[in-house]
Order: sequence, then structure tokens, then C-alpha cells
Amino acid sequence: MIYALHELQQSLAAPLHAWAEATRQWFSNPFSPLAYTPASPNIAAGSELIARLVHRYEKPLFGLTHTTVDGREVAVFERHVVEKPFCKLLHFQRIGRTTGPKVLLVAPLSGHHATLLRDTVRALLPEHDVYVTDWIDARLVPLSQGNFHFADYVAYIQEFIRLLGPDVHVIAVCQPTVPVLAAVALMAAHDDPAQPRSMTLMGGPVDTRRAQTEVNRFAQSHSLRWFETKVIARVPLKYPGYARRVYPGFLQHAGFVAMNRERHIQAHQDFYNHLIKGDGDSAEAHRKFYDEYNAVMDLPAEYYLDTIDMVFLKHQLPLGEMRIHGEPVSPAAIRRTALLTIEGELDDISGPGQTLAAHDLCSAIPAKKKQHLLVAGVGHYGIFSGRRWRENICPQVRDFIRASA
Repeated sequence: MIYALHELQQSLAAPLHAWAEATRQWFSNPFSPLAYTPASPNIAAGSELIARLVHRYEKPLFGLTHTTVDGREVAVFERHVVEKPFCKLLHFQRIGRTTGPKVLLVAPLSGHHATLLRDTVRALLPEHDVYVTDWIDARLVPLSQGNFHFADYVAYIQEFIRLLGPDVHVIAVCQPTVPVLAAVALMAAHDDPAQPRSMTLMGGPVDTRRAQTEVNRFAQSHSLRWFETKVIARVPLKYPGYARRVYPGFLQHAGFVAMNRERHIQAHQDFYNHLIKGDGDSAEAHRKFYDEYNAVMDLPAEYYLDTIDMVFLKHQLPLGEMRIHGEPVSPAAIRRTALLTIEGELDDISGPGQTLAAHDLCSAIPAKKKQHLLVAGVGHYGIFSGRRWRENICPQVRDFIRASA
């Protein structure tokens, strides 16, 4: 029912969006006489703000068409090397350049598209051969493709590692830190020859009992049954995934906005003022961020509920109780894979200490192959995007990967 109401709201908002966009054009286009009235900057700014607030945001493009290698511009071509029902493995192929460590960047399956890691990929490209998990919006996956559980996520990661291994380096950002750690642990338990050279875990919920955030507290204050009955919906008829049970992306988005409501309100007020003052650079930065932030995707219900249950309610991995297809998951089996954990001091999604917990779990990895980086003054998104990521964090990830090659 909630999904149907959301679609109705989107349909009703379409005329408002069209009106607001037309008004913006009337009062900002230099060929329109209305653009020269005293109130035109205010009307145009208000109209654009309304248009953006009611707009339906689609999956953005990575748009990474080139990079710079050794001072020379090199063309970059995106191609899917593996296509699974719920994920495509995307390769950013640098034309004419095959050198550099091979990196599997595991994007979160948590509401936003893999393009959220655009800045992560951009910074890695000059010196690495980058592959990214491009998760598919569950509303686009036909019901005939079956369900997708946490265990299936682990199996996907193992398949990608084996395809790229044994010299691959894995980087997991946020949510995938847990399934990636589980995947590598299971491979280590079987002495799989394709075990990755290194594993970088960034801002993830390895042990949510530590440094709890509002996200953790909210999850733990509700039962699994509550999540199943309150936030799970079926995909409407208009989509290929009709009748599939999902955690809708718009609910995830609403939750994150509610967590930082004042910050988002202030950001939109600033955007309005930037438009009036003619501060085009600041306004464009706002557009770019919210074009990405507002583009959301649905999650398979089984995977979402498994994650809530296993990671946030039962803490199975740190308690040694996680099983995948009946097989126990023991990070202590990992010996050959180097470990780097990265946390932001101001992370309000995965608090500092939650990712660090991986070091205690991976007790068999030699101390010389372990590193931890706590980045002062950085929040959740700052550890994988923005200036601090590009100038401070990425170089340390690069050095760690080379030392582990």
C-alpha cells in the first residue's frame, strides 16, 4: 500500500514539477522579458527549488570518461564483465593501460546506486585497475529470478574475487564490510587459491555494539517482525519486478533525511540564497550532491531483513555465530590477506570502533599486515569522497595496496 501511495504522490507531483520548471525558465532565460523584473531572481530561485524537491531522480551515470596516468590523459571505457540477476560487475578499462594493482570496489547495497562511489573510483583510477559492483534496483529484477539473501551477496563477492584473483585487492565501503569479511573468511577456511591480497574495510558495521549511532539504536529498538511489517512493500505493476518484496529506496532516503533534517533544510536554504546571489559554483555543487543523494534504489526484502537480523540485532559476526549455508564464518581463518580499516571520527552511521573490530576478529593476520586509519574531522561520506579522501586517505590506501601486492 505504501508503495502505491508513493507512486500516486509522484504522479500528482508531476504537474507541479512541470509548472515550476517552466516558471524557472520564464524568469531566468535571457530571452524572456520576465527575467528582467526586480523579483525575477527570487521567483526563478524558488521555482528551481520546488522543481528539485518534487523531481523523480533516476540512476546517475558515472561519467568517468578519462583519467590521468603519468601526466598523460588516458581514455576510460566502462564495460560489464559479469551480469548477474542482482548485480553487474563493472570494469573501468583504461584504454592502452593494463598496469596497476587490480581492485574490486564493493559498493553498498543500501539504497543508493554504486555511482555514490564516483569520487572513490576517480581517485583510484590513475594507479589501479578498478572493478565495481553495480547493484541492480530490485524493482527492475523480475520475480522469476528468485530471491536474494545475505548468503547470495556473499556468494556474489566470492565469485567476483575468484574471477579477478588471486592478485586482487578488495575495498568494501560501509554496508558490504560484513559480507566481504564473511566471503574472505570462508575462502580462507577452504584455503582458496584466489584469496585477495588485501582487504580494505571503510566505515562499516562490523560490530554495531561499539560506538552506537542513531542508525544502530533505531534498529535495535525494533523487532525483526516490525521491520518486515512496517517497511517491506511489494513492487507495483508498472515495474519489471512487479510483486517482488522490497525495502523501498524512498523509505531509506526519508530515514536518512530525517536523521539530519536541520542540515538538509539549511542546505536547501543556502541553495536558494546562492541562486539569488548568482553564486553559480556553490549552486552547482548543491545540484551535484543532491542529484546523487536523491537517486535511490529498492533493496531485496530478504537481503535487507537478513542484514537487520544478522548484523544489527544478533551481532552474529563478532559473536562467532554467523553461518552461510550452514558453514560457520570465522575471520580468524584469514592469514594471507592483509587488512586495512578506515573510520571517520565524525561518522554518524557506522561509529568509530565498529570497523576497527575487524582487527580483533582477524586474529591470525600478522600485525605487520594490519593497519587502521582514524580520520579526524571526517564524517561517513568524507572517508570515500571529497577532498580529504582524494588528498589524504586515497594515497594511504594506495600505499597499503602496493605493500600488500
